[in-house]
Order: sequence, then C-alpha cells, then structure tokens
Amino acid sequence: MADQYAHSGEDKRPTGIPAIRWEEPPEGPVLVLLDQTRLPAEEVELVCTDAPALVEAIRSLAVRGAPLLGIAGAYGVALAAVRGFDVEDAASALESARPTAVNLAVGVRRAHSAYQAALAESGDSRRAAGAALAAARQLHREDAEASARMAGHGLALLDELLPGGGHRILTHCNTGSLVSGGEGTAFAVALAAHRAGRLRRLWVDETRPLLQGARLTAYEAARSGMAYTLLTDNAAGSLFAAGEVDAVLIGADRIAADGSVANKVGSYPLAVLARYHHVPFIVVAPLTTVDPGTPDGASIEVEQRPGHEVTEIVAPQVPTAGAEAGGGIPVAPLGTQAYNPAFDVTPPELVTAIVTEEGAVSPVTAEALAELCARSRHASIG
Repeated sequence: MADQYAHSGEDKRPTGIPAIRWEEPPEGPVLVLLDQTRLPAEEVELVCTDAPALVEAIRSLAVRGAPLLGIAGAYGVALAAVRGFDVEDAASALESARPTAVNLAVGVRRAHSAYQAALAESGDSRRAAGAALAAARQLHREDAEASARMAGHGLALLDELLPGGGHRILTHCNTGSLVSGGEGTAFAVALAAHRAGRLRRLWVDETRPLLQGARLTAYEAARSGMAYTLLTDNAAGSLFAAGEVDAVLIGADRIAADGSVANKVGSYPLAVLARYHHVPFIVVAPLTTVDPGTPDGASIEVEQRPGHEVTEIVAPQVPTAGAEAGGGIPVAPLGTQAYNPAFDVTPPELVTAIVTEEGAVSPVTAEALAELCARSRHASIG
C-alpha cells in the first residue's frame, strides 16, 4: 500500500503562509488570502482591495471552509468600510456569495452590525469602519481559540470511545488550518491525536470533484508529519469492510437546529457506512456553524456547483493544450449534464456526536444543541 508514514521531529505549521490576514500598506488596507486553488503546487497569495474581489475569491474557492469564510466575510465588510465603499452593498454581496456555509453570513452580519451601531452612535464613518475591523479581528481571535478547544474536546471524546489509542481516523474534504483562524476543526482533532502519539493512521478521502482532500488535507498532513493515506471516495466502503476505520471525523458548513449536518458532498454516505459498521461518526464544528434559524436538514439550501467541475479535470498549475482559459480536460461527451451539489445533509440519528468549542453533544438532539448554545451565550454574557 502506497502511503505516507509519520516522521519524527517538530510539527510544522501546515502552511508557510497564513490562510488570511489584514494588511495596511501605504496605498491602503487590503485583505491577503492564500489562494487555495493553487495548492499543493505552489503557495500564492491573492490581494483583495474591495468586496467584489473577495466575493470572486469565495466563489472560486480560493478561500473556503466554513469558519474561514466567516472570518473573510467580516474582514470584507471592514475592507469596504475602511476604503469608503458602499458597506450595505458589500455586506449583501458577501453574504450571498455561497449559500450553504452559515458562518459566512454570521461573520458578515457581525462586522456589519458593529459598523451600523458605531455609525448610529457617532455619525463618524471612520469610527464605524474601525468598529467593523475590530469585530473582524475579534472573530478571527475567537475562531483560533475555538479551534484549540475543539481539538481538546475531540481528542477526549476519541479516547473515551476508543480507549488505548492507535486511532485510525477517516476524514473527508479539508478541515485544517486552511479553513480556520487556528488549526482547524476535524483535522485539529486528528492533529492533537498525532501529537499525543495516539494517531495510527489518517485516511484521507480524495473528495471529488474538486479534490480538497487530495490537494489540501494530504498537503497539511504531510507538512505536519502525520501518518496518512489517500484514497478515492468510493474506496471508503472497502476500508470499513476490512475493519480499518476506528472513527470518522468531518467538519460542517451548517448544522440545523435539529442536528442535521450539511458538509461537503460525500459525507452522508460515510455516515451510512459508519452506522452499518458500528464506527463512531463525529462532526467537529464551532458553534457559529449551528444555525437555530434552520429547523431541519430539509431546510438547508444546498449549493449547486457548475457542471464542468464534473465533466472536466483541472490539474493545479498544469497548462492544458487546447483548453479554454480556466478550463480543463474533458472526461465526458460534450453537452453531458452533470449533477454537482457541493454538499449533502446527514440526519442527526447518524451522527454519534457533534464536538464544539463548548463541549460535545451526544446523542445529537435539538434539545441538547439548544442547551449547549444557551450555555455558551450565558457564559459570553457573564
């Protein structure tokens, strides 16, 4: 079996460049992003000077992952405010850039609310812009702190469910530092297990059609010295059948009030496999991903991606002779219709636990989730 074995020595930061940062060069404030569409071939940065540029970066998946989208959305509002653009238009465009990931809307609204409150109080647009930026920076810090707490709670849960260590964890899509202000969500738990000497193997789903697992999670695992193996999504069943999976760890883009979980398409089949094979299926996400306003899974809007992501193959940074700019190599007949949802929804009864920065919920019920969110609000007020 061809795979990657762990190496000794200090863990490295999964990327040499932060996924997102605010900078203030002489020509004016900018939001700098690590372009995730260029990984793993090269680490290249995108510089956004206005909200439309950030919206395009979000839609093209140059910046992605639920928690990071929230941070990006908040900074996008601040960017519009500081540079003197129309804040209302910027907030509206950013919030609608991707419909499923609730964190994006949460981040946008948080910075927008800070801006509006400061403007109403002072009438000073500069002071209001400063308030929006402060809100974005605070969200960024909170997400980093939440990531560390989720890693601790998740590792404790793994050790409770699977005493003795030697965890063989299957993950889907990408949930590391590329999606977070810290070290991620589900990946952060696996990384904590690795550092504690309790990770035997990280199974990395390729995650079609955009290969976030192959391009990004494998990249982060290699940089962190973790023992990992890459597999195609449709090979997961054989792994379960062979008894090679001890737990499934995934992130989430939206968690409905009843505990239904929207995550990268391919997550729901893993939950079904895990239930059949009596393997824990664990979701790791910050509380900002829980959306009390979405009652159940059927109410979650699932983003539909362009069909060419399925009918063509695009290799990062590999020029394609005869292909249109931004296009790929056709793998299906011209005119083929493609079904390409970005996410699927896993019902709560298939989820063993939801791990947040405030602790884990298991079994997953609407009442337990509401209680956890209420405790968190009370703690933040106190």
